Amino acid sequence: FFLQFSHVDTQCYQQFLNEFSQAYPDSLNILQVDQGRFHTGKELIVPENVFLLFQPPYCPELNPIERLWGYLKADLKWASFQTLDQLQAKVDQLLAELTPELIMSITGYSFILDALSALNTI
Repeated sequence: FFLQFSHVDTQCYQQFLNEFSQAYPDSLNILQVDQGRFHTGKELIVPENVFLLFQPPYCPELNPIERLWGYLKADLKWASFQTLDQLQAKVDQLLAELTPELIMSITGYSFILDALSALNTI
């Protein structure tokens, strides 16, 4: 599930959480997040079917999304775009090409997969 914003703040993250919650209404959804201000804003209302799992501070290597960003950026690092719209189109293309299997192969830390397997969720 991806939403793209021009910036990141608590209001954007609230919109993300709301739409994510609505996209997966029949499951408990665990999101691993860092200690970013927009993840911890006092005005943030986390939907009932979403649980935020906070990783330790200053440990981006523990967050699976960082591996995914690295994968996506590998296709962008030598590219040159004349406009932001062209860059946006390329990012949209790369996101559309992702499959659940590919995402799992990129982000599947063994400790996460072991925990999910123990819960019989994969």
